[in-house]
Amino acid sequence: MSFTTGFRFFRCYTHLSLPISAARLPRQGCSVSNPQFLSVSSRSSRLTSINSKRRETAATEGVGDGGEGGNGGLTTVVADGDGEGRIVATELHKEATEAYMSYAMSVLLGRALPDVRDGLKPVHRRILYALHELGLSSRKPHKKCARVVGEVLGKFHPHGDNAVYDSLVRMAQDFSLRCPLVSGHGNFGSLDGDNPAAMRYTECRLEALTETMLLSDLDMDTVDFVPNFDSSLKEPSLLPARIPNLLLNGSSGIAVGMATNIPPHNLGELVDALSVLIHNPDASLQELLEYMPGPDFPTGGIIMGNLGILEAYRTGKGRVVVRGKTEIEISDSKTKSAAIVVKEIPYQTNKSSLVMKIAELIQNKTLEGISDIRDESDRSGMRIVIELKRGSDPSIVLNNLYRSTALQSSFSCNMVGILDGQPKQMGLKELLLAFLDFRCSVVERRAKFKLAHARDRYHIVEGIIIGLDNIDDVIEVIRKASSNSMASADLRKKFQLSEKQAEAILDINLRRLTLLERSKYISEGKSLMEQISNLEQLLSSRKHILQLIEQEASEIKNKFSTPRRSTLEDTDNGSLDEIDVIPNDEMLLALSEKGYVKRMKPDTFNLQNRGTIGKSVGKLRVNDTMSDFLVCRAHDRLLYFSDKGIVYSAPAYKIPECSRAAAGTPLIQILSSLSDGERITSIIPVSEFAEEEYLLMLTANGYIKKVSLTLFSSIRSSGIIALQLVPGDSLKWVRRCTNEDYVAMASQNGYVILSSCEIIRALGRNTRGAAAMRLKDGDRMACVDIIPASKQDGIESTPGPQHTHKRPHGPWLLFVSENGFGKRVPLSCFRQSPLNRVGLIGYKFSSEDRLAAVFVVGFTSADDGESDEQVVLVSQSGTVNRIKVRDIPIQSRYARGVILMRLEHAGKIQSASLISASETELEEVEAVAV
Repeated sequence: MSFTTGFRFFRCYTHLSLPISAARLPRQGCSVSNPQFLSVSSRSSRLTSINSKRRETAATEGVGDGGEGGNGGLTTVVADGDGEGRIVATELHKEATEAYMSYAMSVLLGRALPDVRDGLKPVHRRILYALHELGLSSRKPHKKCARVVGEVLGKFHPHGDNAVYDSLVRMAQDFSLRCPLVSGHGNFGSLDGDNPAAMRYTECRLEALTETMLLSDLDMDTVDFVPNFDSSLKEPSLLPARIPNLLLNGSSGIAVGMATNIPPHNLGELVDALSVLIHNPDASLQELLEYMPGPDFPTGGIIMGNLGILEAYRTGKGRVVVRGKTEIEISDSKTKSAAIVVKEIPYQTNKSSLVMKIAELIQNKTLEGISDIRDESDRSGMRIVIELKRGSDPSIVLNNLYRSTALQSSFSCNMVGILDGQPKQMGLKELLLAFLDFRCSVVERRAKFKLAHARDRYHIVEGIIIGLDNIDDVIEVIRKASSNSMASADLRKKFQLSEKQAEAILDINLRRLTLLERSKYISEGKSLMEQISNLEQLLSSRKHILQLIEQEASEIKNKFSTPRRSTLEDTDNGSLDEIDVIPNDEMLLALSEKGYVKRMKPDTFNLQNRGTIGKSVGKLRVNDTMSDFLVCRAHDRLLYFSDKGIVYSAPAYKIPECSRAAAGTPLIQILSSLSDGERITSIIPVSEFAEEEYLLMLTANGYIKKVSLTLFSSIRSSGIIALQLVPGDSLKWVRRCTNEDYVAMASQNGYVILSSCEIIRALGRNTRGAAAMRLKDGDRMACVDIIPASKQDGIESTPGPQHTHKRPHGPWLLFVSENGFGKRVPLSCFRQSPLNRVGLIGYKFSSEDRLAAVFVVGFTSADDGESDEQVVLVSQSGTVNRIKVRDIPIQSRYARGVILMRLEHAGKIQSASLISASETELEEVEAVAV
């Protein structure tokens, strides 16, 4: 393979002084350290004895062992015509490199890579030429593929019949080529990977597009013909393509040291891009993309993003992400169960393997939410039905399918082709320019061919007209001549004719001597003169040639173009993050004082009556108590604020989901930078970092400040400073707000201040803030809540009369005490006041009780105007009670309230959270006791 026939190689050792016979070499003791090489020559039947001796000349130093070459010397024996050999010293690595490169180039040029000019590999070109020679045009009946394969093997391609038949089959598959070049009858394979029928059963012929695009000008000296493998016939080295077939149908192949993978494109878009380049050779890639935005795969699909396309068109190498085309259908109207229907799959994806892979992932429980999968594809089109379980989110299941299966795959573009006898990687514009240069040469050669034939014919017609004008003299000369040669000579002499003209006159039948025939010749002469003039004008300017190329390409477009099959979607290249395959479900988060957090489903705690004991939130560590309880969604970004004024960030879905009885996950596993003794006091879920939103922070000693939410959109893993604290103070509460909102702050002794968020100056992160409330001795801040702008109607500049506590419509302030008491007070009972004030009494406590939490309720209302919200109360021992806000009575500011949760041995209320009622909850109210 890698050594040339007629050469024999073996190692030359400088320490050998005796002659070594080649016939004795196999019997020599050949060690690994002293290899000997010998190849048998086909030119001579006997082996030549070669004497190896020490070389002492400077030209051969370093050839033997121990020389500077390091690879050892090699003796090459070249057999002369008389059988004598000529010894040539050479380096082994050089000879092996040259021989291997010769083999590699043979594979590149002769098998694996297509030619840029006609877009075909040799085997495809030979198949199409054989079909053309057999006369199997698109207007003729189909013939057996075995007949075509035999023609190709016997005349042009001396290789295996399977290789030729496989190439023929691929050119007939409408799911492999965007525009098939061969029309097939019979089983030519399928998207399921089924093999085609044997060649004795299938039939084929040329497609009309192939005849027009590749073979129409083959007999006009447009391309060079070269001898076939045995020099008995001639075959075209190229086909005179009228449009860039390499881009139209693409190509793929693996050679030695390189490969090619070119995507197919739409015929109409390709011709439009070619026309743009004809009119403006300096057109940019962006201008070409306006007419040809990307590949067009025969199996359709959705191309995600254009970054890979731009890179491939610019450099010749890029990655195009393709997704299958799907639809969501309601499979059962009663149960409202949905199904994902796959209508198209990515290019070169095996449909049967895709269905089996999905079924395997379902069985392994890698894919969840799927109840059944079936293939309903038929002749009308593809249809893979994926039935979903009730309650499954189709978008999440679909994202999982994209991530885990070939329903989303990438096409790696590597646009390598043969140009000027060498493999070259090219971008889109370079490929089109190379084709235009080739097409210009084809049109020029065709025009010269037609011009020569037109001139020859005009020359003959001109002579015939002269003969017809002097018909009597011509007849007399012919009658007097003794032979045909004498007649031809006399005609040439008398009428100054050429030999061809004289022979044409002698070949005229008597019936052509009429006046009608003479007028026909005159008309033909005028037509030939016009044709000659047009051809000379065409050849005089490259601009005219390019105009003709555009015209011929447009004719093919008008006749054969089809709509685009692959759609382009301007996205982020189809990349799927972890969040894309996680349902954005609502979740409950429970946080303990010692830093344990757990995530639970919203239905973990059933709705209960006011005054019941409640339901345990689960096991707690020794001396641990519940700290916070909130509701968020899986896709939210959680901002963790610590008592030291540091904020950390992590996605909500990172918290492992667990049962109610589980102890939870230590926050240190989620927030690795959390320091010893640092405690998370507030968790803020954020779905979008809006510019008009702020975070309101309140410390235990009553300092408040407002910071733009966008300053927390990018938080490093080690956390960032959210608030500067004075010694002895700690960050306790963080809430989201806007400038139009109001803030309600309450102290442990029950004093309340309502203030506008607009008067709180927006500060940076590394600041302390201003005094929020003037606290009395022994009093501390208890809670803070935000009143949305839409619920500010009840806020008065001065407190209203006492009867306003009977107001049936919200909003209200919901007070929850540490001993489990609570009440609602109308918002109109409180006045707006500036910061740093004592505030109004909102709850009058006994000596053993203090305020645990305050909320603004009445955001959502039922038909009767009552609140539709629910409050979740968590005791220090971890008991949880979830009750309706509407069951809590409306009372005055001085009332003691009613029992919301019977604590008994459960300690005090540790935290409270407000949530909206879910549509899926049961209407019944049930009491559950532990």
